[in-house]
Amino acid sequence: MSKTTKRKHVAKEVEDLSIPTKSQSIVKVVESRGNNLHEIVNSTGEQYLVSMPVKFRRHIWIKRGDFVLVEPIAEGDKVKAEIVKILTREHIKWYRIQKCWPLEFDEVSSKKQPEETMKDNNDEEEDMEKEDLFVNTNRIITYVSDRSSDSDTSSDGFN
Repeated sequence: MSKTTKRKHVAKEVEDLSIPTKSQSIVKVVESRGNNLHEIVNSTGEQYLVSMPVKFRRHIWIKRGDFVLVEPIAEGDKVKAEIVKILTREHIKWYRIQKCWPLEFDEVSSKKQPEETMKDNNDEEEDMEKEDLFVNTNRIITYVSDRSSDSDTSSDGFN
């Protein structure tokens, strides 16, 4: 299978919205341990290692704070599960609608009353859209000011 075909299959799997099975669980990535191993925390607070399957390697990257769907593996002492799906914002919204999202990961509902969450839904959507924008932190931010307006109002006599 060519690289392009493989990417198409992986992209199609990412777009798939399906409810997790009973053996699968939603977890949060805590840290990358190298060699395609990631430390995660589940909804009960237990931390363990999971492996990324070959089909995702070099095609999809995950970072701290991302959510993934994992399935436990029987033959593992240190590595207890394997990643089945990397969850996007659309998956998270879908799981919340389907009521299969763990409430322990839902920071908004634990901090606010239900009435407040209804009022702030529009604000949250705007914040999520702003977070989607990529900010390049490798560039120096320069601010350009309009010097012509400053020179017109100066009183030092140099015009």
